[in-house]
Amino acid sequence: MKNDALVTQIYEMVKPISDELNYEIYHVEYVKENGEYYLRIYIEKEGGITLSDCEALSRRVSDLMDEKDPIPEAYFLEVSSPGLNRTLFTEAHYKRFVGREVMVKLTKAIEGKKSIKGILKEVNEENIIVEADTLISIPKDKIKSANIEGEI
Repeated sequence: MKNDALVTQIYEMVKPISDELNYEIYHVEYVKENGEYYLRIYIEKEGGITLSDCEALSRRVSDLMDEKDPIPEAYFLEVSSPGLNRTLFTEAHYKRFVGREVMVKLTKAIEGKKSIKGILKEVNEENIIVEADTLISIPKDKIKSANIEGEI
């Protein structure tokens, strides 16, 4: 099964549990790092996520994954808040944080820079616009990572 399809399947499996516990799923990812597989579920809620919240969802998801077994290989389950310097994964994430300060790391230099820190001004289908010293249009396919800077 392709990774995107697996992540979508897991999201759909976990969402009813998350809804029941009054959490919003910020992002789900399934990655291989240093030879180990990780299923990461990032959650948020009004007032912030606590360790107890992460534990509650983790236990329920762990039981569900044991029952449904959608992942053939051994993996580690991690449930956490996306954090203050959260990564922006989707277009909806970018749009939600227009007006906030971001740190964008690039796969290829733009205007001689491999990273750009500034205010996220605009998001469209192809690019994001960041105001650093000037307005910089960054093609989405050149973004290695983008994170919120500072407080939520």
